[in-house]
Amino acid sequence: MKIVHVITRMIIGGAQENTLYNCLDLARDFGDEVTLLTGPTTGPEGQLLEGLSEEARQSIRIEVIPTLRRSIHPLDDRRALLAISSAIKQIRPDVVHTHSAKAGFLGRLAAWRLQVPAVVHTVHGAPFHEYQNRGSYWLFRWLEWHAAKHCHHMISVADAMTDLMVAARVARREKFTTIYSGMEVQPFLEAFQQRAATRREWNFQEKDLVVGKIARLAPLKGHEYLLQSAIAVIQQNPRVKFFLVGNGTKTEEIKREIDRLGLSDHFVLTGLVAPRQIPSLISAMDVVVHTSLREGLARVLPQALLAGVPVVSFDIDGAREVCVDGETGGLVAPRDTTGLTQCLLRLAGDAELRSRLGRAGQDRCRQVFDHHYMTEKIREVYRQVLR
Repeated sequence: MKIVHVITRMIIGGAQENTLYNCLDLARDFGDEVTLLTGPTTGPEGQLLEGLSEEARQSIRIEVIPTLRRSIHPLDDRRALLAISSAIKQIRPDVVHTHSAKAGFLGRLAAWRLQVPAVVHTVHGAPFHEYQNRGSYWLFRWLEWHAAKHCHHMISVADAMTDLMVAARVARREKFTTIYSGMEVQPFLEAFQQRAATRREWNFQEKDLVVGKIARLAPLKGHEYLLQSAIAVIQQNPRVKFFLVGNGTKTEEIKREIDRLGLSDHFVLTGLVAPRQIPSLISAMDVVVHTSLREGLARVLPQALLAGVPVVSFDIDGAREVCVDGETGGLVAPRDTTGLTQCLLRLAGDAELRSRLGRAGQDRCRQVFDHHYMTEKIREVYRQVLR
């Protein structure tokens, strides 16, 4: 097949990793001719394509569209639409597969107008949510409804995303298929082997109970709720240390708040790290916590479970599809810092419980989060649409 993927930017993030694995697998495993159209990568989150090997770069074509940017800009958006349309005309693909809000809207519009045989969109997370002002909420909801009319099928990274889209009347349920976001599972399955070395590298003692959070330090990622909970957790169990992995627009603000609360001795921040470092960093953790307020299905949850580390998560979007309360970790109502504290203390105080939950999570995630499995299922969707 000739396949074009369109995404707004290739920062270090879950939707971007999903897309890159999909592109590379289609080229390597199926011999497809794959083009990735993306806007410029800017911001403190890091550039995912920087770590791409020369072999990987040769297997797919990557084209950067300078005017394809995340923020709304009518003139640039029109230019980006024309550039995407021009690329599609030149390539004449069998499939156009779009990702993210801006690229999802422009890419679907361009592909539909040019009568591409299969137009598919992945919902990594809804662009409309309760934390927006009402004007933005209704605008993005209308844009998603309009764009859904200009594609043949939609892929959700969690059942919760389908439920949300159907409830918002974006499209009918039969237009959706759930395919979990794939990753390289083996490094996580083998991560425990790096535990001792990684804990030494980051100056954790054997007695320390390490609670890790892997997320961009950005709005809606919920670091403030973890800081609130940390005060009570440390008071009751001084052995607990918190390990924040990531970088973002709120980095300095979070550092200042940690200092203000007097928690500096209990927090370690890594700053920006390469995706290949994540398995070893998870190996140093005893519990992984996820306090974001919105996320399709955070990759860190299956990543932690694949490494045998139990998870504690706010009960948002697709979290409950892998973080099963009492089976693989603990679910807490969003913003419930009291419940978060209780859950963290329970796990910090019970090594046998941590081990049991981690093993159950590993068994649950082993197959369905493998990126080769994901790409197989996505390619089946392409074939169904083309038929």
